[in-house]
Amino acid sequence: MSNPPPAPLTADELSSVGLFAALPESALRHLAETLTLLTPAPGDTVFTEGDEARDMYVVIDGEIEVLKRSRRGSNARVAMLGPGDWFGEMSILDVQPRSATVRALAPTRMLRINTADLDSLYRFDLRAYSLIVLNLARELSRRLRVADGIIADFVASVSDLYRLQDR
Repeated sequence: MSNPPPAPLTADELSSVGLFAALPESALRHLAETLTLLTPAPGDTVFTEGDEARDMYVVIDGEIEVLKRSRRGSNARVAMLGPGDWFGEMSILDVQPRSATVRALAPTRMLRINTADLDSLYRFDLRAYSLIVLNLARELSRRLRVADGIIADFVASVSDLYRLQDR
């Protein structure tokens, strides 16, 4: 990802991202000044399934796709992400290899947040740190509910198919 340096990020831009909801202005300024801003070009791979990592990303502008490798080895698109979305947080929480491949589809500006950045925020403003962790947990819960619904629909479809074949 060797593009020209991106325009500096502002606290106002961060305030529109759900991950940073309810953070005080001082914490938003701290994050805007300390987080790394990246600008992948269309087609650039942000990370690959199986990579080791300890960082997550927040999309400021652009479009990202998330690809999951099937048991047969093909990649299936499982999500499209845009401004305000974030990804890669599982690597911060569970210290496991990447669970998917992520690639930029359009010119993109995104923040990288690693464990050192979160530790710095913890030391700077414990309340702001707590709000970010709570927002991460809420989003993970929302994603789990969506996945549960997809699994339930799939199981019901397969069950219906077997019932039709038994007739």
